[in-house]
Amino acid sequence: MKYQEEIHSCQELMEYIQQVGFLPLLDSGIAGYSAEAVVDDDCRYVVFADGGWDWPLWKWKGPIIQEGICVYGKFFASKAGFISREWWPDFCNYRRSKHPRPTEGSIEEAILLTLQEHGSLITRELRAACGFTGSKMRSRFDAFVTRLQMACRIVTEDFVYPLDKHNNEYGWGWALLTTPEQLLGRNHCKCPHTPEESYQRLHAHFHSIVPEATDKQIAKLLG
Repeated sequence: MKYQEEIHSCQELMEYIQQVGFLPLLDSGIAGYSAEAVVDDDCRYVVFADGGWDWPLWKWKGPIIQEGICVYGKFFASKAGFISREWWPDFCNYRRSKHPRPTEGSIEEAILLTLQEHGSLITRELRAACGFTGSKMRSRFDAFVTRLQMACRIVTEDFVYPLDKHNNEYGWGWALLTTPEQLLGRNHCKCPHTPEESYQRLHAHFHSIVPEATDKQIAKLLG
């Protein structure tokens, strides 16, 4: 692992993502390999005596995505993380070979077509537009969206926060979803390598950044 001094700022984290290429947000199953593990204690989740909370790392996600230096979504065993633009074509190439485009008439296709029609939508807007409005439909819909993220068909464009009466943002925020083609352009979702070549490149790269990881752990992250 390319360990370094603890990260104290959003800018430092952006630079680190560029160095390693892939970085899960929270626990990856590999000791020390996550954004949460490399940031300073002051940047992690803390609850105050009055019940309030602060989590600088969580708040950095949106600004990092907006910089355009990486892609963010649930890519690693259905958990969220960052992938640099440099490595996205190979990762997308391999993942899409494992998860072909949704079949015609499927729920996954309907979700993608709705998202393509609107450009981007927060999760609850996308859910409503796709007709998942009944009771207990939220978790079912979220599972479809997670699978589409794992297939590199949906990514997060930004995070949208509600405003209080003083016009201040609050809460955990809502993911603003889009397609990688919309976010990066179609050309950046193309790759000159075969899926197998992409896998070999990815596997070798993961071994270089987390040499202590087992083949099983790397295979789980690569999906």
